[in-house]
Amino acid sequence: MVDVKLAHQAENEIMVVVDKTSPPFMNAMRRAATFEVPVLAIEDVYFLKNSSALYDEILAHRLGLVSLKTDLKSYNYSEECTCKGKLCAKCSVKITLRAKGPVMVFASDLKFKDPAIKAAYPDTPIVQLLENQELEFEAVAILGKGLTHVKWCPGHVYYRGYPEFEVKDGDVKAAMEELPEGALKKEGKDIEVADIVKWNESYEDILKKHGIKTKNSSEKFIFTLESWGQLTPIQILTEAVRVLQDKLKEVKVK
Repeated sequence: MVDVKLAHQAENEIMVVVDKTSPPFMNAMRRAATFEVPVLAIEDVYFLKNSSALYDEILAHRLGLVSLKTDLKSYNYSEECTCKGKLCAKCSVKITLRAKGPVMVFASDLKFKDPAIKAAYPDTPIVQLLENQELEFEAVAILGKGLTHVKWCPGHVYYRGYPEFEVKDGDVKAAMEELPEGALKKEGKDIEVADIVKWNESYEDILKKHGIKTKNSSEKFIFTLESWGQLTPIQILTEAVRVLQDKLKEVKVK
């Protein structure tokens, strides 16, 4: 049975240690979290006025990459909605913006019809308008997956094998004196990482210099998930697990 332990949790980052598993499973989790967890992103932009220095296409691209706080319980995929793709309130969010220069337009200037939806990072710059320049548009945000476009990717997810050390004739005492205090702990003749959150891969070069080899475990892993702000790291991880469970239900063994 897979053993999962929380090592670190912050507002937009989570790190867990996963034991008794394999690289294929870890990669499946990484892919599910990166490409299968849906989030809201601006898909269509209808420009009414744009006399800024940026073309409509450039602005639309920038708007699509603005991270939007997402409520997965309130929205459906547009292609699965009862409105049959007509973009109703159950599957889309209407957005408007109206500005006149001189002013810097930020993500906080976006007006959402659903007050529960907002920019994850309000200070994200969109465009600077000079004197008498104007920008006015209507936009629509919908749910999507990173498989379709990176703007629907919920975060950065990666993993590596847990570091294990081969001491043999290595000079453990000299290595531990050179490393920051508390980086390693000694267990008999062996050594192991004291706190994986504080471990730095550059320490492995110091160990190598003192004759201690580092290898990455093929059964124990460090799984790190950094959210772009649309969902919390826990929400992304939970949804990724649900996605994998749903995929397993579809598997038929003959």
